[in-house]
Amino acid sequence: MHAVGVNTWVWTSPLDDAGLAGLAPAIAKHGFDVVELPVENLGDWDPGRAATLLADLGLATSVALVMPPGRELVRADAGTVTATQDYLRRCVDVAAQVGSPTLCGPAYASVGRTWRMTGTEREACLRELREHLVPVLEHARQAGVTLGVEPLNRYETSLLNTVAQTLEAIEGLPACGVALDFYHQNIEETDIPAAIRSATGRIAHVQVCGNDRGTPGRDHFDWPGLLAALGDAGYTGPLCIESFTSHNQSIATAASIWRPLAESQDALATDGLAFLREVMARS
Repeated sequence: MHAVGVNTWVWTSPLDDAGLAGLAPAIAKHGFDVVELPVENLGDWDPGRAATLLADLGLATSVALVMPPGRELVRADAGTVTATQDYLRRCVDVAAQVGSPTLCGPAYASVGRTWRMTGTEREACLRELREHLVPVLEHARQAGVTLGVEPLNRYETSLLNTVAQTLEAIEGLPACGVALDFYHQNIEETDIPAAIRSATGRIAHVQVCGNDRGTPGRDHFDWPGLLAALGDAGYTGPLCIESFTSHNQSIATAASIWRPLAESQDALATDGLAFLREVMARS
């Protein structure tokens, strides 16, 4: 059975030390195995304090990178690329410090940035991305952290929307894999289990939610089929519930959360946890 985690975005944004200190005991009490910690801005929360807190509670950790406007590895000036590489390297350090084996997210362009490309222009972007990821990945390799590059849906990026595109982009790169998010795959993949199986041996991390960004299980997904595909692909890592609160204006706008997605944020997390455990127990 997979460990089950939850991203603190379900309840709060941006995460800080006080927020984590309040959330982590409740997350452990709910029965989660993993807490996913987003790094919206370096310094928002202290990795040393987080590592001690979560270890005392018996919680493992995963770390998510964040790409707001201005963090770019393609089609950007040299200063922006350098600053983004520095951010990603420091996120690698955060992941290593809190014991996360992965750092995951759309490590290529800011969320919401889209542009039209010819085939030739896309190839140029992929070459540029690989070139700019190399120093970050060398840092990750030395730190023992795998970078999971996450494809996003067409409304959030025009560069990497599918698993196939992402595998092409990271081909031959060390310390690098694919981060899967069922919400985005539901929009972009014509056959989600087949897309999962195509990434056999390359899946770094998996985020889950309902097809509407809500509670896993209250949706139209074929969960047994999805979990079977993950097994076929050799993925044994955690399933981390990622959703968002509508209370923070910036993140609600970025994730297009315009209505409550569950009776409460606690219910979204705990009902999703119970459902995932039930599906795995039946598999």
